[in-house]
Amino acid sequence: MSTEILSSVDNRHKKGFGAISVPERLLLGPGPSNSDPSVLKALALNPVGHLDPFYVSLMGEVQELLRYAWQTDNRLTLPMSGTGSAAMEATIANIVEPGDTVLIAIKGYFGHRLADMADRYKAKVCTIEKNWGEAFSLEEIENAFEKYKPSLFGIVHAETSTGVCQPMNGIGDLCRKHDCLLLLDTVTSLGGVPLYLDDWKIDLAYSCSQKGLSCPPGLGPFSINERAEKKLNNRKGKVPNWYLDVSLLNKYWGSDRVYHHTAPVNMNFGIREALRLLAEEGLENSWARHRSNAEALWDGLQSLGLELHVPIDLRLPTLSTVCIPPGVNGKEFSLHLLNKFGVEIGGGLGDLAGKVWRIGLMGYNSRQENVEKILNLFESELPKFRN
Repeated sequence: MSTEILSSVDNRHKKGFGAISVPERLLLGPGPSNSDPSVLKALALNPVGHLDPFYVSLMGEVQELLRYAWQTDNRLTLPMSGTGSAAMEATIANIVEPGDTVLIAIKGYFGHRLADMADRYKAKVCTIEKNWGEAFSLEEIENAFEKYKPSLFGIVHAETSTGVCQPMNGIGDLCRKHDCLLLLDTVTSLGGVPLYLDDWKIDLAYSCSQKGLSCPPGLGPFSINERAEKKLNNRKGKVPNWYLDVSLLNKYWGSDRVYHHTAPVNMNFGIREALRLLAEEGLENSWARHRSNAEALWDGLQSLGLELHVPIDLRLPTLSTVCIPPGVNGKEFSLHLLNKFGVEIGGGLGDLAGKVWRIGLMGYNSRQENVEKILNLFESELPKFRN
């Protein structure tokens, strides 16, 4: 059968663009971070089929390396084909059913996002809130359990919007005591901050590829344990999001390897290399490196007369929030660093918009030379922006 070709082609949108040329950037904001050159090399390999025996074997390697990074034996551990927000939604989509009582602890921007997602899946959403820069106590959490009696409790471990690392000791035990599943956001902690899914009794967790793992954005690590699997298997109806349905994805990532979707093969090449590098360094060494470089950054900023937003006992080693001095236009200063020096730092979100800069030292970028570079820039350039 022939295909009719119109007599003329509309060329209004045909543009003579040249090949892409990416400016050099040092990404010291809230993410993404720069990737190790070997990760970029892995991404550039020729793709194979998503059911190719080589790729099927690689899938198992990625899963095992993720278990190491998260310190878990969870069978259902895999990288979602999508960004960290897709993995975030997957935890909600698979576990929450209409009418379930879901309690979300909000101490920053991403707590609000969790609550919004749970509401969209028709949960009865209850929230507890702290000021942006504070963390929750066990007493506050238990009081909320007794008041709301949730079946799922969600909390952010490393709040990217504030730079707070939530202490986790005892929260898992509280959830078991109150027969409640525990959902943990590990987007800005995986790979850079001590994290123990099994020991902390975490039932569901998600993360991203582009922060502590220093792989470009595009994959969302996801893990659930047997307690959460039981809730999933006992649903009254289907998971309402087909693409994120773990009961279907498990047939692809599990032993059957049944086709579900065309996986982003090269992204999994990249995250496999990123996780391999993390394992090669060792978790303890990576955590210590992030902490050491963060402390050098904090000391340096304070020696310049700048104030950190979060008390030292709650500060994230991967993401620091720096108070913008009075009279300084924070956005103009950030743009100056980007346009003149190719260095990216972030601004504040939500309650902290216009009040803080966010400086990330994540994965490959958590290095002494980067600490020295950003401190030198603050010392030489910030005085030009003071009134």
